[in-house]
Amino acid sequence: MKTVNDFNFKNKKALIRVDFNVPLNDNFEVTDATRIQSAKPTIIKILEDGGSCILMSHLGRPNGVQEEFSLRHINNKIEDIIGVEATFVENCVGPKAEEAAANLKPGEILLLENLRFHDEETAGDKVFAEQLSKLGDIYVNDAFGTAHRAHASTTIIAQFFPESKCFGNLLAQEIESINKVMETGEKPVLAVLGGAKVSSKITIIENILDKVDHLIIGGGMTFTFVKAQGGSVGESICEDDKMELALEIIKQAKAKNVQIHLPVDVVAANDFSNDAETKVMDVTQIPNGWQGLDCGPKTKANFHEVVMQCKTILWNGPLGVFEMENFANGTIALGNSIAEATKNGAFSLVGGGDSVAAVKQFGFEDKVSYVSTGGGAMLESLEGKTLPGIAAILD
Repeated sequence: MKTVNDFNFKNKKALIRVDFNVPLNDNFEVTDATRIQSAKPTIIKILEDGGSCILMSHLGRPNGVQEEFSLRHINNKIEDIIGVEATFVENCVGPKAEEAAANLKPGEILLLENLRFHDEETAGDKVFAEQLSKLGDIYVNDAFGTAHRAHASTTIIAQFFPESKCFGNLLAQEIESINKVMETGEKPVLAVLGGAKVSSKITIIENILDKVDHLIIGGGMTFTFVKAQGGSVGESICEDDKMELALEIIKQAKAKNVQIHLPVDVVAANDFSNDAETKVMDVTQIPNGWQGLDCGPKTKANFHEVVMQCKTILWNGPLGVFEMENFANGTIALGNSIAEATKNGAFSLVGGGDSVAAVKQFGFEDKVSYVSTGGGAMLESLEGKTLPGIAAILD
């Protein structure tokens, strides 16, 4: 696996696919700069070698050229974080972009305009990819968030750099972290899968049953498993058409010697609201008119015990409706358990939109081993798929 550390960028122009698809407020100010921060080590390595950086990214889902999706809005933030002035050019291909790239000197940064202002980007157009490729000497892919898309700048472009393409530090770290969980991690290995629906996690569950020793199932998914085994779930979210599948997963886990841990009690509410009346109930005995919105105290204690005995931990999905303060305790308790296990030497990987949001919200970001920057890309990796953006560099 070639990374930026295998190249010397002296007098070279690095064409870097970054993922600067960051949230902006109404004043076009960046509200979460994690993704820019994450690309910093790669950019600094290239600049310190005596190379220059040409940054290309998308922002949002524009329909043609739309000013609110212009990357010019984030230029200042990039300068603040990297500590180097960045020149912005209002296209990513064509004469202006080519001239700006040609004039770039060692130690300088050039930011190209939003790739998705051109439909050819998402179409994976080869001519467009070739136009982009003319701008740099070495292609660096450091955008894990888009590695599952076969777009022009993430995948197709790599063929124009047969000998001079590599992963940035961020993407290399993502690959290594997933590999630790799926292949090389110290046992026992635990996967915590939360979130609302079994259907969105089926392929992950099927793929990881061969890799893990313990599987904690929480969040809304719980109730499909509970009801399938004859429990009463009241008004809790439940996929009746997936109950057979839940039983099949339990059967497969047993055959593979994987221990499945489900909540034993829940914090139930008489309405889907933070102000609803709440009671702690047995997870199998939720009456009509009530719904489970968080895991209960016994469950938190059980899950803590499981987490503490594991050496490699994957966390994907919250254990309750953490967006509401009264139903966030299960997710916070799990975060504390994983933080403690990490402190004791376990490797912990957090990935997938909601769990990443929870980790940031409750301050666990620096207490786990690694927080993934890619939602969809992370999920597809866990499903065992080879991501096109990664395959293109390894090819």
